[in-house]
Amino acid sequence: MIRIGPQEIAALTRVIESGDLFRYHASTVTETEQFEAEWSAKIGVQHTLAVTSGTAALVCACAGLGIGPGDEVIVPGYTFIATAIAPLICGAIPVLAEVNDSLLLDPDDVARRISPRTKAIIPVHMQGMPCDMDGIMAVARRHKLLVIEDACQADAGSFRGQRLGAIGHAGAFSFNFYKLMTCGEGGALTTNDYDLFVRARMMHDGGSAFWPTKDQPDLPLFIGSEFRFHNLLAAMLRVQMTQVDGWIASGRASKQRLVAALRAAGVRVMPSNDLDGDCGLVLGWQYDTEAETLQCQRALAQRELNCWRPYDTGRHVYCNWTPILEHRVGHCDAVNPYLHPANQGAQMAYDPDMLPVTLDLLKRTLFLSLTPFLSEAEEGQIIDNITAAANQPTSA
Repeated sequence: MIRIGPQEIAALTRVIESGDLFRYHASTVTETEQFEAEWSAKIGVQHTLAVTSGTAALVCACAGLGIGPGDEVIVPGYTFIATAIAPLICGAIPVLAEVNDSLLLDPDDVARRISPRTKAIIPVHMQGMPCDMDGIMAVARRHKLLVIEDACQADAGSFRGQRLGAIGHAGAFSFNFYKLMTCGEGGALTTNDYDLFVRARMMHDGGSAFWPTKDQPDLPLFIGSEFRFHNLLAAMLRVQMTQVDGWIASGRASKQRLVAALRAAGVRVMPSNDLDGDCGLVLGWQYDTEAETLQCQRALAQRELNCWRPYDTGRHVYCNWTPILEHRVGHCDAVNPYLHPANQGAQMAYDPDMLPVTLDLLKRTLFLSLTPFLSEAEEGQIIDNITAAANQPTSA
């Protein structure tokens, strides 16, 4: 997490003094519009829509792609619940799929879960780690499916030289307090599909017909929701956008050094789909059993190295998504997608144990949160501590 500083404060002051807080009706191009143009350029897409959260970006992406009742959307069992919430808000059914030993969506398991109802896949770049987008896109092309990249935990990350959020049909980003870039709460949708962008813009603002835009698209208007951004948030993000690549480069280099040293010492470091595109937010390694994992965690705690299991994060593990597992969605039954006639017969029989591979991997993995500012001495201490804990005898 990066904290705000003098540059963000100066940007906020400038916007407040200008009086132009609303994203529309400013005397010039608004701060929000400038952020959208600059984020498009950074990610390498034609269109960006700034919204109030990563969840809003996912919802607008689903709406922009026409996802609704009768459709299934494949999501991983290891992600924040918002990934599954987004298709539900649009009336579709999330189908849960396994992750592989990278802890990211398994393209092979995705292929196994495709049905005639499947319309889209949402790969999630968890903890700043890029998914196997070659594998995901190959499955999508083979089955003519849409892809929404959930890059909410991987702002400005990449996969094999291409920015995350520019590979699929749409991308979603989050800028909340816990993300690499933050304005407290915010998000963005990215796409190269103009019609998707226009429909997403309608979805993000129920009053979009009444505000000035650069174009008047020849698409039927519909009533959306209210996820409209404002210029104070955009001002903060425009500052952080100029810094994020440096943060990532530093964190990534540190992670790469740690990975190389630990692998040389015999530690089973998690495989990566692209270490050169990783955001450098976490270091992960794995054990054969849950008991060994917990023992190492305790040993590291004694050495004052606080690592954590992804299994213990609660909201990011599907078996804790009680409202979804129990089909309790919406404020009344009439708007519950699980009760919609078009969704009857969809893959909606959930069980807390339905993804055994995912649960096993999450229980046998340890993460250490990283910062972009580790010194050589701190890196050396991490290597020594993990190596010592990993190689100690297993207790009975």
